[in-house]
Amino acid sequence: MPRARPAPHARPRPPPAARPAPPRAPPERVLPLRRPWRWIATAVVLVLVAQAGHGLLTNRFYQWDRFTYWFVRPVVLDGLLVTLQVAAYSAVLGLIGGILLALARLSPHPVLRSVSWTYVWLFRSVPLIVVLLFLYNFSALYPRLSIGVPFGPAFFTFDESRLATDMVLAVVGLSLVEAAYAAEVVRAGLLSVDHGQHEAAAALGLPKRYQFTRIVFPQALRAIVPAYVNLLLGLVKATSLVFYVSLLDLFGTVQSLGSTYSGDVVPLLLVATAWYVILTSVISAVQFYVERYYARGALRTLPPTPLQRARAGLRDLRVRFRKETAR
Repeated sequence: MPRARPAPHARPRPPPAARPAPPRAPPERVLPLRRPWRWIATAVVLVLVAQAGHGLLTNRFYQWDRFTYWFVRPVVLDGLLVTLQVAAYSAVLGLIGGILLALARLSPHPVLRSVSWTYVWLFRSVPLIVVLLFLYNFSALYPRLSIGVPFGPAFFTFDESRLATDMVLAVVGLSLVEAAYAAEVVRAGLLSVDHGQHEAAAALGLPKRYQFTRIVFPQALRAIVPAYVNLLLGLVKATSLVFYVSLLDLFGTVQSLGSTYSGDVVPLLLVATAWYVILTSVISAVQFYVERYYARGALRTLPPTPLQRARAGLRDLRVRFRKETAR
């Protein structure tokens, strides 16, 4: 029996000739959008700043030689020290009073809420200068103060005129007004904390004191710090009003020197302005680091510090310089 022949296999076809790849087009250079008006506005601003600086430095009316003479004089530095003391004491007492008033305002007790609301309403309505003048003449209204039973015997009696020095009057007046404004700032910060945080703290069985100091208040500080620093900057400048209660702070010293040396009024005002700018700038710098500290739990990446920004800018300049030299 003849064998069956195997089916002939198909011959493999030769692979098709590889087609040459089309030439690649050169990458197009992305050009930034031109904004001529931005450059024009920048040039105009720089010209105005240069003109203002030139006029400030070359105008003889400012008497910069007298400014340098008075800037670090001991009498001016003594007034600056008084300003720092009044601002520091008033800021601490005002913040403590603001916290207590805010807690009383959020309290479920109607008496505490009413007293807190009345206090805030009253001292936010009366100008600071009126409060200072009223305290300055307080000894004429109440020569002696006593502590005891209302309409009954007094346990302690003391002379108000001996205790109410000029420094005490200035600190008390500024603290009373500062506490009224700080109370609203603290209350807004406490209300900004999510209610779930209160429920979680209560679920952990923590006492009310620990709930406030460990959970609620640290989160509220993120909203309290920026607003309270604005109050603090206003407080530093408001210390100039203590001159009306016979306390020679920085502004009071400059004012008294200006009345004695009438030809140096403008340089002395520039001295006071420069010191106030320095004080507010230092407070603003401290504010940045305080906000950065309390933002650790809210932001994924913290904002860079000025030193870190400078390092990043130098790094970018080095990279650009290397690219330009490599071409």
